[in-house]
Amino acid sequence: MKTAPHQRLVMVGDRDGLRELLRRRLVECGWRDEVKLIAKELIKEHGHDITYDTLLATVTTKARSLVPDSVKKELLQKIKNQLMAQEEKLKIVTDR
Repeated sequence: MKTAPHQRLVMVGDRDGLRELLRRRLVECGWRDEVKLIAKELIKEHGHDITYDTLLATVTTKARSLVPDSVKKELLQKIKNQLMAQEEKLKIVTDR
């Protein structure tokens, strides 16, 4: 189930811009390369015995913990700003 803020971001088209910003920041800070190395190491350790689901679960857990706080803060601030701007627009329209 999607949350109301998420739905509002999707409706105004901001979600894709935020996703692109996140992708760029993660590449810039080297996070993407770190995650690739984690996946490669797991495959080396377990060989062909590792399942996709196990690989995904393990990499996802580690990858989330590696996202820099600065990236999280920046993205959260952008989301807040966009939602506040959207609320202002709605307020202006409803006040008319």
